[in-house]
Amino acid sequence: MTEHAVETPQEEEPAYEPDPRRWRILGVTLVVGFMALLDVSIVNVAIPSMRAGLGTSAGTVQWVVSGYALAFGLTLVAGGRLGDAYGRRRMMLIGLLCFVAASVAVGFAPNVETVIAARLLQGGSAGLLTPQNSGLIQQLFRGRERARAFGMFGFTVSVSSATGPVLGGLIIALAGEDEGWRWLFWVNAPIGLVAMVAVARLAPGRDPRRAGRGESHIDVPGALLLGAAVLCLLYPVVSIEGGARWPLALVAGVPVLAWAFVRWERRTAARGRAPLLDIALLRRLPGYLNGLLVGALYFTGFTGLLLVLSIYLQDSLGHSPLQAGLLMMPFAVGSAVSAPIAGNYVSDAGRRLTVGAILAMMSGVALLAVLVPGREPVWPWLVPVLFLTGLGGGAVVSPNITLTLTEVPPRMGGAAGAALQTGQRIGASIGAALLVTVYQVTVGPRSDGTALRAALLTSVVVLSAALLMAIRALRSERRDDRAQPSQPSPSA
Repeated sequence: MTEHAVETPQEEEPAYEPDPRRWRILGVTLVVGFMALLDVSIVNVAIPSMRAGLGTSAGTVQWVVSGYALAFGLTLVAGGRLGDAYGRRRMMLIGLLCFVAASVAVGFAPNVETVIAARLLQGGSAGLLTPQNSGLIQQLFRGRERARAFGMFGFTVSVSSATGPVLGGLIIALAGEDEGWRWLFWVNAPIGLVAMVAVARLAPGRDPRRAGRGESHIDVPGALLLGAAVLCLLYPVVSIEGGARWPLALVAGVPVLAWAFVRWERRTAARGRAPLLDIALLRRLPGYLNGLLVGALYFTGFTGLLLVLSIYLQDSLGHSPLQAGLLMMPFAVGSAVSAPIAGNYVSDAGRRLTVGAILAMMSGVALLAVLVPGREPVWPWLVPVLFLTGLGGGAVVSPNITLTLTEVPPRMGGAAGAALQTGQRIGASIGAALLVTVYQVTVGPRSDGTALRAALLTSVVVLSAALLMAIRALRSERRDDRAQPSQPSPSA
C-alpha cells in the first residue's frame, strides 16, 4: 500500500505537446551520440602506432581503450538520472565541454599516463552524453514517431561501432603512422564545439512543470552502489585484456552490491524520494528485463566479432588498418540499410522482428566461420556474408531499444535508457575479452584460420542466448495480445 501510494502521483506525466523542432533536435543529439560511441572503437586500429609513439608496452596502452569503456559504463545510469532531474540541455553542454577538453588533452599528451587519465575523463563525459539521446526520444516523440526515432538511434549505434576501424585507419593513413593517432582525438574538438552551439540553441531545458515534485533529488548512495557493482564487473574484464588476473576476485562482489542496490532503491522509493532507477516501476513494465538481457547478450556476441576479424585480417593476412576497416565496411552498410527500416516496422512486427534479425545475424556469423578462415582472397566470401550479418545486426538494436523502452515514462527515460546502454557496454566489454581470448588461446597450438573459426562459433553460441531471450519476450508479447480482448473496454 505504501509503495502504491508513493508511485501513483509520480507516474502522472505532463500532457504531450509535440515540439515542432523535434527532428532537428534529434539530428543534433545523434551527431553527439555518434561521436561518443565512435571513440569506443576508432582507437582499436591505432594501438600499434600509439605504443610506438609513446614508447610503452601493449598491456599499458590497452588501457587507452579499456579505460574509456570502463568510465563510460560507470557513468551511464547516473548521467541518465542527472538528465531526468536537471534537463537534457544542461547535461549535454557539460558533457560536451568535458569531452572536447579531454579529447584535446589526449591529442597533446606527452606520455601514456596523461593519455589514460584523459581517456578516463573522456569516457565519463561520454557516459553523461549518451543517455540523453534515449531520454530526449522518450520526451519528444510518441507512438510510431518514437519507433522511427529509435530506429535512427539504432542506426547510429550500429554504424558508429562498425565504422570506427575504417575512419581510424583512414585518419592514420592520411596523417602518418607516427603522429596520426593524435588526430583521432583532435577531430572531436571542432565537431564538439559546433554541436555545443546547436545543443544550446535547440535542445529543451528542464520542464518547469516538474519543479517542486522532488525530481531534482539525486540518489547518491544508489549511484555509488550501482557504480561499485559495475566497476567490480567491468574492471576485471578490461584488466584481462591487459594481462592481469587478480582483479577477477572482484567479481564476487557483484551479486552483493547488486542486492544492496535493489534494497536501497526500494527503500528510497518507499520514502517518497526519487530513486536512481525505479525498480518497482520497471518490474511492472512488460519486456523491460528481457530487453535488457537481449541487448547485453547481443553486444557480447557482436562486439568481439568485429575485433577478432580485424586481428585476423591484419596479423594473419597482412592487411593494413585501412584495408581491414574497408573489408569490414559491408557490416556497417548492412546495418545502415536495415536499422531505419526496422524502426519503421517495429510497431507492427513487434518482437518477431527482433527474433528474425538475430536469426539472420547468427546465420551470417555461422557462414563466416565456414567460408572465411583459410581462404584467399578473402573478400569474395567476406563482403557478402558481412553484409548479410550487418542486415541482421542493424535490425536488432533499434527494435530492441524501442520495445524495451516503449512504456517507460518520460520522467525516467534517461535513467531507464542508460540502464539498457549500461548492459550493452558491459556486454561489449565482456564480448571483446571473450572472443579475443578464445582466438589467442586457439591460435597457439592451431592455425590462425582455426582460431578465427573457434571465435566466430563462440559468437554464435552467445547470440543463441540472445535469441532465446528474444523468443521468451515474443511469447510474453503474444500472451498479452491474447489476453487483451478479454479485458473490459473503456466504455464498459
